[in-house]
Amino acid sequence: MRDAMMRAPLGDDVLGDEPSVAELEAKVAATLGFEAALYVPSGTMSNQLAIRSVCEPGDEIVAHKDSHIIHYETGAPAALSGCMIWPLETPAGSAGGIFDAAQLAPAIRHRDIHAPRSRMLVLENTHNRGGGTVWPLDRFRAACAEGKRLGLHVHLDGARLMNAAVALGVAAKEFTAHVDTCSICFSKGLGAPVGSALCGPRELIVRARRFRKMFGGGMRQSGLLAAACSYALDHHVARLADDHANAKRLARGLAGISSLQLQVAPDATPSNMVFFYVPNAAALCERLKEKGVLMIPMDPTRVRAVTHLDVTGSDIDRAIAVVAEAVRA
Repeated sequence: MRDAMMRAPLGDDVLGDEPSVAELEAKVAATLGFEAALYVPSGTMSNQLAIRSVCEPGDEIVAHKDSHIIHYETGAPAALSGCMIWPLETPAGSAGGIFDAAQLAPAIRHRDIHAPRSRMLVLENTHNRGGGTVWPLDRFRAACAEGKRLGLHVHLDGARLMNAAVALGVAAKEFTAHVDTCSICFSKGLGAPVGSALCGPRELIVRARRFRKMFGGGMRQSGLLAAACSYALDHHVARLADDHANAKRLARGLAGISSLQLQVAPDATPSNMVFFYVPNAAALCERLKEKGVLMIPMDPTRVRAVTHLDVTGSDIDRAIAVVAEAVRA
């Protein structure tokens, strides 16, 4: 990947003549089945560009209550686009972050002067706070179809879309064929240092490019970074299965720790994330950090561990041993 970055021909993407960025945008658009794509610094910017390009101030977005756009984008839908969000619950018996198509119609506002306009539906796949969950294809298709029937623009927050596709053994287009726009991140499981892309109709991407400049996301010789993303698309998708296997290995190992201080569901590991519960997540993560094992406290009692291409099977075994020592301390 570093060699590809060093060999990348460079231009000026703000002026529209960055060949490595143009190559990446064409590649990701073709891979996901869209007319065009826009390279951006982050997944947050990609999602927010979709919202700003589609919505007007006073519009409302329908999304799961644990969505990334609600918890991890610093209130940007309100700050940048003036939008409200109608949060959906997870129905009984469903994996976290997933909802039913039948929940959408009750979330649509009446068309009158008193109410915001229901304008966008956002689905997240895989779903971060939901536990790295993967949307079943039939439920995903049904939710998208119902959203479109109700007049909503359907946006997929596909930061980890390739993880979802690999987990189900399908092409990413099996998901993207049903949405209007899609965000995909290259710097998570795919292993590039920086970058995401917004994919959609050509006219919308032209509009999003203007807002990217407005939001401060225009980059000059960004082909250096785009080349890494192109390399990731070419070489790092199929190997996501290794990360999923390592996550399951970690979950099973954690489940084998004989401590009342730790709770984990070893079978609830659909992709590359492992979530487990302890009395004090922040304190545990600090103890783990001292031993060189990095995890994130997602909530006061919930810890998230993520596997990726820099984590080996022996790393997993060491992490299990370190966690076991830490929870017994």
